[in-house]
Amino acid sequence: MNTRTRTTLVVFSHPFELKGVDRTLPPGEYRVVTDEQLIEELSFPVYRRISTMIFVPGMSGTASTEMVTIDPRDLQAAQDRDKAAHASSAATS
Repeated sequence: MNTRTRTTLVVFSHPFELKGVDRTLPPGEYRVVTDEQLIEELSFPVYRRISTMIFVPGMSGTASTEMVTIDPRDLQAAQDRDKAAHASSAATS
């Protein structure tokens, strides 16, 4: 089985909540890792997502980091809320 890993950075301008994380996360850059597996039965390369994880600051307040498995749709919803909050705060300035 062939797998590949994609890493992206997402940026939040406001504190946000995400399913799978039991606390509000601060604004900042977050590394998101997606593992995908090659579907080998096809005549052209197609990958399906196996898992998506985000690296968040640890709860202890130290320099620790936690890796949390998330649903990419929940991440997109959190990004959409952040963009809407950014747009509304820019409109009131």
